[in-house]
Amino acid sequence: MGYKGKWNERNKNPYVNEKILKKIRKMNETGERKVIKVWDRACTITEEMVGHTIAVYNGMKFIPVYIQPEMVGHKLGEFSLTRTFRGHPDKSAKAIKKK
Repeated sequence: MGYKGKWNERNKNPYVNEKILKKIRKMNETGERKVIKVWDRACTITEEMVGHTIAVYNGMKFIPVYIQPEMVGHKLGEFSLTRTFRGHPDKSAKAIKKK
């Protein structure tokens, strides 16, 4: 049988990458502030990460994300966009193409 009921983000437990959390805890103990490169976009932001800069990979480059208290509970991938919107095509180009 399939899943019955409405699917929601609240049904899932928060996922935190243990390697990232270990690096953050080590930096909190030493008082060090370095940029951490991360490929794991699904990792949930915790209170321990506040004040650190994490470079999140968007498929092409690393985007530095400074973690603020309002970001706790969100995913790292939400702050590193993967697509660039370059605007809609001009109407004049469309009219020329039709003729």
